[in-house]
Amino acid sequence: MVNSKRLLPSMSMLIAFDAAARSGSFTAAAHEINLTQGAVSKQIHNLEELLGIQLFHRYKQTISLTDEGQTYAQEILLALNAIRAASLQLIASPQGGVLNLAVLPTFGTRWLMPRLPTFLQEHPQITVKFVTKTSPFDFMTEDIHAAIHYGSDDWSNAESTYLMGEAVVAVCAPSFKQQHHISHSQDLTEVPLLHITSRADAWRDWFTALGITPPVHQGMYFEQFLTAAQASVAGLGAALLPEFLVQNELQRNELVKIDTPIVKSMYGYHLVIPQQNATHKPSLLLKKWLLKQVAIEANN
Repeated sequence: MVNSKRLLPSMSMLIAFDAAARSGSFTAAAHEINLTQGAVSKQIHNLEELLGIQLFHRYKQTISLTDEGQTYAQEILLALNAIRAASLQLIASPQGGVLNLAVLPTFGTRWLMPRLPTFLQEHPQITVKFVTKTSPFDFMTEDIHAAIHYGSDDWSNAESTYLMGEAVVAVCAPSFKQQHHISHSQDLTEVPLLHITSRADAWRDWFTALGITPPVHQGMYFEQFLTAAQASVAGLGAALLPEFLVQNELQRNELVKIDTPIVKSMYGYHLVIPQQNATHKPSLLLKKWLLKQVAIEANN
């Protein structure tokens, strides 16, 4: 049976090890954590003795992590970051909490931000920290309490709550529509099309859903919807965009809908909360508030 003390090294040992592992130097680690080089060396030596494993290769004036040390350093860094985050949460809001929320940039800007003041008014004790993400997020390696995700609801080891669907519309600048004599869906096979990188097949799927053979030519690609919308406003091509995200441009007549059917996506927006945060109060309050906002809009 393993001695439980071996599994719980002192915080001073772990802090010294983490600093040395990140800096690659006992001297740099000593400066960072305000100890002498000898004290850092002793803490790490004690840690190695406790674990019974060599964590560093030691040369004359340099050190490097062993393979075991490299693996251990990654895990310890995650653990220390979790402790720091918990402390920050308590300090920032003793009666509330911190909510680290990952959001898609355009959804966050166009849908969430205009509504968020009501959430903050209802829960002033919660500190919200946003992480904008276009790439897939990972709850295991990133300090995220919850995320608003577009896609299906099959996120593993997490609760996925459906929020809303999405209807996509084909839009372009009024001058672009006139220049290319666009009046129906088929006309779009002959004009420049703007694509979103994360939805590279959107145009192909859209044409197929309407029974039209997709064009073989490729157009420009953009990382975010807002950039694609602005490119379309500038007359660079037709864009296939979620209708609720371009309401401002449509109201200002900077973009116009092309007279084509509105196609509803098979996917939707979901609030995803990992199992380890199943009882995280700020995430649960956000879930309740989001569902309320969606219900209000559905009834309007």
